[in-house]
Amino acid sequence: MLDQLRELQGVRARGMFGGFGLYADATFFGIVADGRVYFKTYDQTRSEYEARGMKPFRPTEKQTLRNYYEVPADVLEGAGLLVEWARRAAR
Repeated sequence: MLDQLRELQGVRARGMFGGFGLYADATFFGIVADGRVYFKTYDQTRSEYEARGMKPFRPTEKQTLRNYYEVPADVLEGAGLLVEWARRAAR
């Protein structure tokens, strides 16, 4: 994952939620957990995830992080597209 995002300045990962948190410099913008990637969303970007049927991150049955949505498979497969979506998440 970090290799695909190397174009982002200061990109790094840190363990959390039994997975990894993604950072661009000091900005926390994503989560990698259970083989899935979630990016931070905002009012302007969330609808794009929802339109593709993506769901928010649920670390437990009782907890949902509604600002972090799963990244669609086609975005993960396209390095340029992935970096573009990551930049919007890390704003």
